[in-house]
Amino acid sequence: MFFITLVLIINGINLRTFDTPNDDGSSITLRWNFDGEYKAFEIYRSEGNGNNFEKLGEVEGTDSIFRDSNLNPNTPYFYKIAGKTDSIIVFSNISGPVKPVVQYFNLYRLPMGICIIILFFSVLFYINMAKRGEKLSIRKIPALNAIEEAIGRATEMGKPVLYVPGIMDIDDPQTIASMSILSRVAEKTAEYGIPLYVPTSRSMAMTMAQQVVKESATRVGRPDWYNPDNIRYITDDQFAYVSAVDGIMVRERPATNLYLGTFYAESLILAETGHSTGAVQIAGTAMPDQLPFFVAACDYTLLGEELYAASAYLSQEPVQLGSLKGQDLGKLIFITVVIIGVLSQLFNWQFFINLFNTIE
Repeated sequence: MFFITLVLIINGINLRTFDTPNDDGSSITLRWNFDGEYKAFEIYRSEGNGNNFEKLGEVEGTDSIFRDSNLNPNTPYFYKIAGKTDSIIVFSNISGPVKPVVQYFNLYRLPMGICIIILFFSVLFYINMAKRGEKLSIRKIPALNAIEEAIGRATEMGKPVLYVPGIMDIDDPQTIASMSILSRVAEKTAEYGIPLYVPTSRSMAMTMAQQVVKESATRVGRPDWYNPDNIRYITDDQFAYVSAVDGIMVRERPATNLYLGTFYAESLILAETGHSTGAVQIAGTAMPDQLPFFVAACDYTLLGEELYAASAYLSQEPVQLGSLKGQDLGKLIFITVVIIGVLSQLFNWQFFINLFNTIE
């Protein structure tokens, strides 16, 4: 009877330990096979010599893997586990020594790295195409086509155009994209000879807007049209700025209002005031919480990343066009990977699943 029990102790649980792949050298992975049923497994570890085991913790009786973390790299460790039933405790073999080793490359992230490299080179490829003068097709956005029509309407009515570049400074990507659009708007208003008002809530944004408008007027041969007083710094305070812009709308009665940039709670206040004056309104922002207000109160709205696409569409600048096309290709790749991933799970295509599997 003693011999049979000894065989169970030796062969009941087979423990295997190894350095966790693709980690920072701070963990060891334990795997074990077992016969029979256990209520729980106790994990024991010994550092250095294989003696004086200490209990690390306990896992469910259905588990067969455990990761021991926060270890010292290149230090030998020994492990054993004990399976607990109602009446007996069955110990595994002692596994070790095993050392955690630093891995400088995480191969499980290789597929994502390949996708990033493809995206990077696709952006460079399209930028070079644009610089060579090759035409890059970009989907037409109705709001962009409406900008020139709205400026033409203001010209026919003899009224100014109001351009609001958001409430953030020039370090904000949306403000930068807005300045690119402002350049195109300034060219058209200077060409048609109608006033352009650009109230800003940041002093640096005012300086940048003045330079952009001045260069645009010079580019179309109308440097005398430029009036720096029409491009004003109001205040950094959010609602004081909105009150001042609403006052411009009510006093000057612009025929066209353009809200392009970063907006927060002031979006609906601006759009409702502009709507009450009867102006054609075109808005654009990448702030998801504010898009419903612009959609409801404006005639046209640039949704999310269309704001960034607009600057490339209007400026036709090679770097922006190439970046836009490259990012579109990257999105297509990621969407394709997601679709194939869903199909792989449905039809159990293990090869593709294993490419993105991060569990050893």
